[in-house]
Amino acid sequence: MNNVASILILAFLALTFLQSGYEKIFYWNDNVAWLKEHFSKTRLKNHVPLALAHLLIVELISGILCVVGGIQLFTNNGREFGFYGAIFSCISLLMMLFGQRLAKDYDGARTIVIYFIPAVMAVYWLN
Repeated sequence: MNNVASILILAFLALTFLQSGYEKIFYWNDNVAWLKEHFSKTRLKNHVPLALAHLLIVELISGILCVVGGIQLFTNNGREFGFYGAIFSCISLLMMLFGQRLAKDYDGARTIVIYFIPAVMAVYWLN
């Protein structure tokens, strides 16, 4: 039964980060413009494209590892890829949480916590 819950959380994380990565890739300029305004009063104001690129890379790694991890868990009960997918998911969310707190967007930071809880559960279950 634990595998079913783990597979569902990995699917949730994969959808979350692959969709987010898709939006960053195909709407890059819109994202950069919005984030430049969002971080205009922070230390990140001149580094938005670089920070966004780093986040994009970590999100794509997270999503891909979660997909592979879900397949691995389903086919042979292997947990390695899912575990690392959950770890990278936590790292992605911590990066976003840092940015939201830096921008003093506390509602946005609270929203990230909602995603962080299942990501940490996946780390725990897949360890």
